[in-house]
Amino acid sequence: MSNFIAMNRFTFFTTAAAVTLLTLGGCSKQDAAAGGAQQRPGGVQKQVVEVTTIERRDMLETLTVVGSLEANESVQIRPEVPGLVRAIHFEEGQKVKAGDLLVKIDDAELLAQLAQVEARFRLAELNVARSENLSETRTIPQSEFDRARSEYAAVQAERAVLKLRLEKTEIRAPFDGVIGSRTISPGDVVTTATVITNLDDLSRLKISFPVPERFLAKVHNGTIVKATTRRAGRIEDNLTGEGEVYFVSATIDRATRSSEVKAVLNNPSPDLRPGMFANVEILLDTRNQVLTVPEGAILTDSRGTQIIIVGNKDGQPVAQYVPVTTGLRTRGLVEIQPRAGEIAPGTQVVASGVGALILFPGSPLDPKPLRARFAAGN
Repeated sequence: MSNFIAMNRFTFFTTAAAVTLLTLGGCSKQDAAAGGAQQRPGGVQKQVVEVTTIERRDMLETLTVVGSLEANESVQIRPEVPGLVRAIHFEEGQKVKAGDLLVKIDDAELLAQLAQVEARFRLAELNVARSENLSETRTIPQSEFDRARSEYAAVQAERAVLKLRLEKTEIRAPFDGVIGSRTISPGDVVTTATVITNLDDLSRLKISFPVPERFLAKVHNGTIVKATTRRAGRIEDNLTGEGEVYFVSATIDRATRSSEVKAVLNNPSPDLRPGMFANVEILLDTRNQVLTVPEGAILTDSRGTQIIIVGNKDGQPVAQYVPVTTGLRTRGLVEIQPRAGEIAPGTQVVASGVGALILFPGSPLDPKPLRARFAAGN
């Protein structure tokens, strides 16, 4: 009895499977297309695939790192001589020119010392003139004439030192820039270690960023970079600036295995500020007019890297596997180079889902244009 029941079950399942196969074999064209394949006359199914053309493009090899923006020039303003602050001649945040007076330090004592030295200088000057006249008539010994000239030179040097110290009581801007916040007020006593304020030259911006050692050979003076700083809100509000590398450090940091690189940004957004971080895209290399396919067209298995192009057999499109070597990858595109022979630009290639399709060399195909949302760059 049990054997009879088992036999009936087997017959039932076998019959059901046969019914299923008959149903699929007799399905309509629309139903078969919905299942990813299409029936050809003679019972051979064509696989519906999305294709695009192989094209030649210029490929850009880029590297993205994080960097920090810096002012063109930045300095902490300190006095060169200690003293009492008499007056402050700038406002915080003010734009100044090179040579503008920023701070005046009390110079009363230096002026008094200079007056004393001026008197001694005039006397030494007269003594030298008198000694010259007497020396010509040999009225005084040569040693006295030499002593007079020595005293004159010493007083002259002392006078020059005091004038230089007087100049240093006036602290002036070393270059054009924007003044930061001040740390002193009139009446404060400052020393040579006192930081009065900061001065930043924002006429152009620099950016400093690390480059890993394996990419350093492709980074040099003149390498193009693009800096992008994201702000809250829309992507269109991001701040950008382009520039060129002007400095590559000769050493590599042992901790990070990278080297410091600096670039100057040309015409950066006025909202960019020193100290901001930015994503830096470095243009490492440009490949001119290389064969490219979408990333979805690359098939990698135990046989290596391949693409599936649309070949021709008896006037019908069929699958043809072509071994390739891949190169640069950028924005959904991959550089390819056939390992044998050539692939002409314009050749159709299966561009989507090659890893999920059941295709064999010579399989019949029903090519369809690649949908726009899967195209490279979308």
